[in-house]
Amino acid sequence: MQGKTLFLFTNDLRLSDNRAFLAAARSCQHLLCLYCVDPAWFRPGRFHARVMGEHRWSFLLDSIHCLARQLEQRQQKLLIRLQSPAPAIEQLVSAHGIATVYRSQNIGYAEIEYWQNLCQRHKGVAFREVSTFTLFDQAELPFALNELPTTFSQFRRKAEHLAITAPATAPDIIPRPIAGLNYSPDRLPAPTRTPTSAFKGGAIAGADHLRSYFATLQATTYKQTRNALQGWENSTKFSPWLANGCISARQIAHALSHYEAMIQANESTYWILFELLWREYFQWYALKHGTRLFASRGIQDKCRLSCYYPERYQKWCAGHTPWPIVNACMKELATTGYLSNRGRQLVASCFVHELGMDWRYGAAWFEQQLVDYDVANNWGNWQYLAGVGADPRGCRHFDLDKQTRQYDPNGDYIRRWNGDKTYPLDSVDAADWPIMPH
Repeated sequence: MQGKTLFLFTNDLRLSDNRAFLAAARSCQHLLCLYCVDPAWFRPGRFHARVMGEHRWSFLLDSIHCLARQLEQRQQKLLIRLQSPAPAIEQLVSAHGIATVYRSQNIGYAEIEYWQNLCQRHKGVAFREVSTFTLFDQAELPFALNELPTTFSQFRRKAEHLAITAPATAPDIIPRPIAGLNYSPDRLPAPTRTPTSAFKGGAIAGADHLRSYFATLQATTYKQTRNALQGWENSTKFSPWLANGCISARQIAHALSHYEAMIQANESTYWILFELLWREYFQWYALKHGTRLFASRGIQDKCRLSCYYPERYQKWCAGHTPWPIVNACMKELATTGYLSNRGRQLVASCFVHELGMDWRYGAAWFEQQLVDYDVANNWGNWQYLAGVGADPRGCRHFDLDKQTRQYDPNGDYIRRWNGDKTYPLDSVDAADWPIMPH
């Protein structure tokens, strides 16, 4: 057993079914639990948006504080640093004689890169990762990562019959924290406005929602209701807690299996597993393709004519477009940090096809706004809609008028989010001359 181990919490803000944390706890006599809030999250990035918008940050802050309370109940402490992970880990390893560093496996290429750099610079320290974010470990997949199927349907046929490991319970006893360390948290950015999201972050809230969902009969009608633009009960709403690691995909799959055994199994309950498999596919997709997840030409290396029109971008973000359904969706997103799956497809299709914009700017705006942002699912789905990703059809161009008639026939959703007022697409032409009314 090692003397001192550091565990870096990242996308796994829970103690239940956290095999990485369990492995770290079993390896040592003294355990340092660390979470890093990267200051870069709050600065505009390459595509103008920030990594961390208000709704997303509020949910994450709740989740961090919930984790800290759960650790305190077990006589442990969470060290919260306002610092990027690599320098924070280097300082703590050097100052406290850390022998082993654990974290959950991360999918994003930047997270992979800094981890590999730490391994190279600190040869005397063991750096270990354990899969906690996916349904399956990589070794359980029936193919090598470089042989990942090119479409989801091919992946599903290979993966849907794999056994899903039962969730692990949270440990009651955890090794003691490292003595002589100042655990006072760094001062974190405060949300600048009161969030209006219906979601509260944290593993406790996530577990409560998981129980309450399967205590109803909503799962038996999921496939029929999942495309609705509004209504809390129409979809599972697991995604915010799943994206932040407050609950695991295995916990959801286990609860679903229990529901099917005790209540009912039908096409709708299967469709919940189907959606978990979609999420799973995009995790391995992101790991396989690395930086190509963020490339304008996507994984297909396909050139799509697009541009960046500042006015069109601003109007799309604000919900000031010629299309009421898009305006309503974008205003809901800005107000709550959440948008239905159907709404996401509609506004993404509008951004790419009606506005002719570079899809990456839309993906980055979603990254800032969505309370359930997940790097693999967000960027993978935007590639899919833009026709440069895993879609065998090439692109998904939605008829917005037809979609409005189908999903908001009475205009209730548009009125609910004040999407009725429309605006002209452009006020200037390509040479920045004013467009005059006829």
